[in-house]
Amino acid sequence: MKIKLSDHFNFKRLILFTLPSVSMMVFTSIYGVVDGYFVSNFAGDTEFASVNFIMPFLMILGAIGFMFGAGGSALVSKLFGEKKDEKANSVFSMLVFCSVILAVVLSILGITFLGEITKFLGASDEMFDVCLLYGRIILLALPFFILQYEFQAFMITAEKPTFGFIVTLSSGFANIIGDFLFVGVFKWGVTGAALATALSQFVGGIIPLLYFIFPNKSILRIGKFTFDFPALFKSCFNGISEFISNISMSVVSMLFNYQLMKYVGQNGVSAYGTFMYISFIFVSMFVGYSTGIAPVFSYNYGAENKKELKNLFKKSIIVIATLTLIMVVFGQLMSSPLSKLYVGYNDELFSLTRRAISISSLCFLFSGIGIYGSSLFTALNNGLISAVISFLRTGVFQSLSVIVLPLIIGVDGIWVSIVVADMLAAIITLIFIIFYKKRYGY
Repeated sequence: MKIKLSDHFNFKRLILFTLPSVSMMVFTSIYGVVDGYFVSNFAGDTEFASVNFIMPFLMILGAIGFMFGAGGSALVSKLFGEKKDEKANSVFSMLVFCSVILAVVLSILGITFLGEITKFLGASDEMFDVCLLYGRIILLALPFFILQYEFQAFMITAEKPTFGFIVTLSSGFANIIGDFLFVGVFKWGVTGAALATALSQFVGGIIPLLYFIFPNKSILRIGKFTFDFPALFKSCFNGISEFISNISMSVVSMLFNYQLMKYVGQNGVSAYGTFMYISFIFVSMFVGYSTGIAPVFSYNYGAENKKELKNLFKKSIIVIATLTLIMVVFGQLMSSPLSKLYVGYNDELFSLTRRAISISSLCFLFSGIGIYGSSLFTALNNGLISAVISFLRTGVFQSLSVIVLPLIIGVDGIWVSIVVADMLAAIITLIFIIFYKKRYGY
């Protein structure tokens, strides 16, 4: 079934259109989980802790891709809704060019200063060399990592979500096969894991880049462009919430690692890393749906079709509520098996990880609301409100919670802080949604 942004969306069309995006995000998360599994079980617990320790910094640099993808696709979709097809393609081409240049600069700076940054973050002597080795290999592939996340959003705008999913599958299989060979068979340890991840990012970035450069059947193509600073600023401002969200999440992860090293030690970092791998899969369903439906909101906002905006909003609330129920139940039931899968070789670590997952997974009761709300306002080209939601959720609520709650209830306060932060963010998001309902007509 060919589905266009201009269509009326019933539940069947809604699910068919967003399913590739959801699948794309879930699969991206799954191959990250596989990466963690191989490092933990074949390289060792120190290597596993080291990868989890340096990963937040690497994600900060990769957040550029989310900003250009989410913010740029919202503007480009709106331009298509306004029937400005030529300008939409010019803006798209400009954004891809700018993101590549910026990615190369960040890659060089990251490799140059990684040692100083790793020391500043507080890595132990045992973890330092591992962090440095893994980080530098990943940073070599940073331009492709940024393009990968950028194109995931633009594939939906191009009305090619299924092709986007195929690209993600290819990228994921490259990572899984790489992990199996480099870590499992050749025993290259953390070097093998980094090479497998870099390979997957190369595949995920280069395939869509070539697709959009050469003639294709989508509404988007990379070609000559006129540099449009207002459009660049608007795209970055639209996507600032995704940028802030990813930056804040990474900074908060560093704060979590610091607190866990203080209260528990290396095992705490490993337990948190395990929860984060699992959380990526769960949260990716919210992110995938929100990303998948966002260009449709943007198109109808540009076309001033308030009737369809109301239809999309109502159905989206039902989808988010259903996903919430499923995730909370699954998180509680699977805390023990999932912990066993990752750290079953260490009884003390297994017990700590199982408790961490059992408590922290209650955050799924609230996280979907904040993620969907932030994406909704990005789609409506209101980057400010989207950024406020994202920053409060991760930058403020999680930071304060993880600092204060452990002082009151000890180690459990670290896990509870995740739930408290998402609950507060959900309340703020609902207030904004209600306040702006009349203005946007959803």
